[in-house]
Amino acid sequence: MNKTTVIILTGLLLAGCTATGSGSGQGAQQAVSAQPAATDQQQRAKVHTELGSLYLIDGRSAVALEEARIALAADSNYAPAYNLLGLTHMGLNETQLAEDNFQKALRLAPGDPEISNNYGWFLCQSGREQLSINYFLAAAKNPLYATPTKPYTNAGICSMRVKNDKAAEEYLSTALRLSPGNAQAMMGLADIAYQQGRFKEARQWTADIERMMEPTSDVVWMIVRIERKLGNREAEARYATQLRRRFPGSVEQRMLTQGKYD
Repeated sequence: MNKTTVIILTGLLLAGCTATGSGSGQGAQQAVSAQPAATDQQQRAKVHTELGSLYLIDGRSAVALEEARIALAADSNYAPAYNLLGLTHMGLNETQLAEDNFQKALRLAPGDPEISNNYGWFLCQSGREQLSINYFLAAAKNPLYATPTKPYTNAGICSMRVKNDKAAEEYLSTALRLSPGNAQAMMGLADIAYQQGRFKEARQWTADIERMMEPTSDVVWMIVRIERKLGNREAEARYATQLRRRFPGSVEQRMLTQGKYD
């Protein structure tokens, strides 16, 4: 499982994580355990599903799969366990198994916003970006969903992938209104502004991210590119040096070395 997949799965499994947009570390409410546990069997399923989600975040997919299977042995109708299987198989690039398990989870809990959000992300990753938006919006508009900033952010990202920048900007702006510390939404807005030639606006978004957190390699790379477009050679060189020093071997560092700015 690569770094990007781990970040995405962390954001999907845990409410309030930077990767899904809230950016303020609001705690570790387990998305996979949203359903109440009314019986001993359901409680056992809940505990093993939560444990499996933590193993998945740690990159231990085989253990996550085993925990999900133990959960389903306790309660074969526990939708969050199928959700966990879907996420795990998605991370392993086992597309059909991921599809099957997400579908089972949705049949058992059709109104669950976490499952809808996760399945939406799976669709987005599977080249079905337009269809994914329906699931993100269903999750975001559920009045019982505590973190609607997540599906709005995901809807923005997937809209960008199909070059629908107008919709993407609307979704990302909504995500940011719901969670002003949503660094992922800020980064998406910076990317859109950059692609449209609004370089000063793009730089403001990245400056906001810098004030909130230690910038990641993709943020630093974006800043390098923006400063280059603005003609700020000293700033460009400073951030390029930071990228080489702090993120050697990263995709962004390789792009810098190869001169692939756009």
